[in-house]
Amino acid sequence: MGIFGKLTDAGRGVSEKVGSISEVQNLKRKILYEEERIVEIFADLGKRYYKNPDEDPAVFRALCDDIDARRRRIKKMKFELNTLRGYKMCPKCDAENSEKNIFCGVCGARLPDPEDEDFSSLEENDYYTETSNQFFNADSTGNIDI
Repeated sequence: MGIFGKLTDAGRGVSEKVGSISEVQNLKRKILYEEERIVEIFADLGKRYYKNPDEDPAVFRALCDDIDARRRRIKKMKFELNTLRGYKMCPKCDAENSEKNIFCGVCGARLPDPEDEDFSSLEENDYYTETSNQFFNADSTGNIDI
């Protein structure tokens, strides 16, 4: 292989790396948008309930369904993000595992696979924002239940 062949291969490698970085940034931006939108929907839900607690429950249910749909999208995007980085996160212990693993090397839990039917199901800890677990675990006075 001549020098031009080596340069072409190096150029391809750099091009792929730049594409991967761009894809990672795009996914991060999409995840952030979905998280921000979830916070806005929660605020809207609270305002609606505060102003009219007797409003049709279907209105509240529709907002809750929107939140769940966005949480599912975030879950899938986070999985894609980790795949681009070359690993899978364990849903039970948050350990990083090789993307080829089916089960966690630390706790033995089954690792997520977007081809599985239950991949889109939501678990109690599927909220994804830094402060959301505190938000969801807090009681009405703001005290966090640990």
